[in-house]
Amino acid sequence: MLKTRILTALIIFPATLGAVFLSPPWLFQLLTAVLLLTGCWEFRRLADLSKAAGWTLQVLQTLIVVLLIYYWPMAESAAVAALSAGCLAWLLMFCRLPAFHDDAKTSTRYRYMGFLSALVAITSCWFALCWLQDQPGGPFVVFLLLLIIWASDVGAYFTGKQFGKRKLAPVISPKKTWEGVYGGIALAIAAAFLWSYLIAGLDISAVALLIMTVVTALSSVGGDLFISIHKRTVGLKDTGTLFPGHGGVLDRYDSLLAGAPFFALVYGVLTP
Repeated sequence: MLKTRILTALIIFPATLGAVFLSPPWLFQLLTAVLLLTGCWEFRRLADLSKAAGWTLQVLQTLIVVLLIYYWPMAESAAVAALSAGCLAWLLMFCRLPAFHDDAKTSTRYRYMGFLSALVAITSCWFALCWLQDQPGGPFVVFLLLLIIWASDVGAYFTGKQFGKRKLAPVISPKKTWEGVYGGIALAIAAAFLWSYLIAGLDISAVALLIMTVVTALSSVGGDLFISIHKRTVGLKDTGTLFPGHGGVLDRYDSLLAGAPFFALVYGVLTP
């Protein structure tokens, strides 16, 4: 299993770099849409949707992405408002985390909320990534976002394993600890400053970068936990099988779903 995970990661990483740094905006929009629409397809199982409801979700989400691409100049001009709405919706979705209990079962209400949550998560993440890519120095900014999330995950894993004592969300994810969260934020801050100032030369103030990193790291943890409550409710270990050893799109990019819109909003508000 470890060998499979490593081999898959060795494919995912250069493919991600190619998509971020070599793709023109229109191709990046398309590639990101394909990836996230695959995640939307996986969300059918997480939300316990019927076949008809699952297809309705997929068609509606595809239509939303197509319309955003077609009216991109208009959508881009209202980016801060759109991102604010997406982040507000995510904050409301995060309210489901403390209410989760170990014997949670699917219900009509759960399916409705899952349907709406999928639309919010996929749409806000896609829009945030594509808007960032379209900014001056966009590829370097998108990679900053990815680097923050990767560093946060790595830092949380090793710090939590070494020093973790206080459980973050024992019912949802028993291995996550507050010490891991702090370690993840610390490594994310170090990685963000190293990339922004010593490598990429991004025009972002230290205060804005610090706020951006902390907000992104925290929201990415929320995104991870949010997907986890769905997997636990429907009894799934993985959301899919697209990435051998890693699971599906929502397994691999759960942190990005929430992290991207919060990162983009702070970037849009605090940078020139």
